Amino acid sequence: MNTIGSMGRYGVMALAMAMAATTQTTVAKTSTPSDARLIASAQRAAPAAVAKDATIVAMGADGKMRTLREGRNGWTCMPDSPATPGSDPMCMDKNAFAWAGAWMGHQTPASGKVGFMYMLEGGTDASNTDPYATKPGAGNHWIKTGAHVMVVGADQGFYDLYPKGADPDTHAPYVMWAGTPYQHLMVPVK
Repeated sequence: MNTIGSMGRYGVMALAMAMAATTQTTVAKTSTPSDARLIASAQRAAPAAVAKDATIVAMGADGKMRTLREGRNGWTCMPDSPATPGSDPMCMDKNAFAWAGAWMGHQTPASGKVGFMYMLEGGTDASNTDPYATKPGAGNHWIKTGAHVMVVGADQGFYDLYPKGADPDTHAPYVMWAGTPYQHLMVPVK
């Protein structure tokens, strides 16, 4: 296994920190899972046909991302974050990974690079209006999400086709973080 530094191949450390920063951290998972368990967790984020050949990365105890398994299909999956209360593994294509890096870097994502993410185990709850909220608060419209996929990086006209309210029905497609550079379509799958 190799280690990916803070400016490594994918910038996944920023993405992992994003997962922790945008979650409700009232309960942390306590055990340190084996690499085999981390890989299994990451693979549950996406359909088997995608996950079986995806790169699998995970946050090490030292805060650095490490590659658990090199992939060959352009997808990167991460296991459930032990810093979050819910199960939230994710798997994303190259464009979605770049979008997530821009979000964490407080930079505007590249235009014209539509990306796709799977979170088939669901996601840890987050603010629907504030991309950088770390816990529920007055006015940040915390929502609960189940299993879903996300479309990121699309043109404004695409997002205009879907509800953008602060308190959406999370059982139907809706736009999260509407009106920000990080707006994306959330599509429930169960």
